[in-house]
Amino acid sequence: MRLYSFNLHFLYCFFVEDTYLTITESSEGLYKEKGSKFFAFAFPVSTKEQVKVIIDEFRKKYHDARHVCFAYRINPMNIETRANDDGEPSGTAGKPMLGVLVSKDVVNVLLVVVRYFGGTLLGTSGLINAYRTASLDALEQNTIVEKKIEVAFTIHFGYLVMNDVMKVIKEDGPTVLSQTFDNECVMQLQIRQSEYEKVLSKLQKIEGLTVEDI
Repeated sequence: MRLYSFNLHFLYCFFVEDTYLTITESSEGLYKEKGSKFFAFAFPVSTKEQVKVIIDEFRKKYHDARHVCFAYRINPMNIETRANDDGEPSGTAGKPMLGVLVSKDVVNVLLVVVRYFGGTLLGTSGLINAYRTASLDALEQNTIVEKKIEVAFTIHFGYLVMNDVMKVIKEDGPTVLSQTFDNECVMQLQIRQSEYEKVLSKLQKIEGLTVEDI
């Protein structure tokens, strides 16, 4: 039975993807074509609220620009995407920008491209190339890093089982984010996604302990 449980955990760890590629700082890129200028910006983001704040700021700052287009990929565990053309012909701005994010396989990244019109129409293929090239330049000015997908959770338990809890923490190494020891003890823990089920199983065997997702 023990061997069977170990194999299940091994298979779970093998198939759960708990790392992703992203950036940790902002960067800029630029593309020029027939008088038009495409200023590209890459930002690390993790929520739609962060995206909204940045886009609102850009539209105020670059109010004289013809277009402020964007694309993003967020949430490594269940990737969400959006592409916005901001008045450019459908599929000529946001979609190629999103394509750059997909080709680089980065998540939690926002791309913004501000276009100043130069007086000459570029056509569909010209626009696609311009937005793609500017976006790619912004990412290439950055450093792509690998991060771990981690799960945070809270455990509640009585003081009498403190030693049992600390034994699990010592054996499996979850990060202790916060802790309060009183009549009821509360700890916030964080661990790699691939290790979560194993640690959860051990903790749930401790008498009176409850687990709460954060």
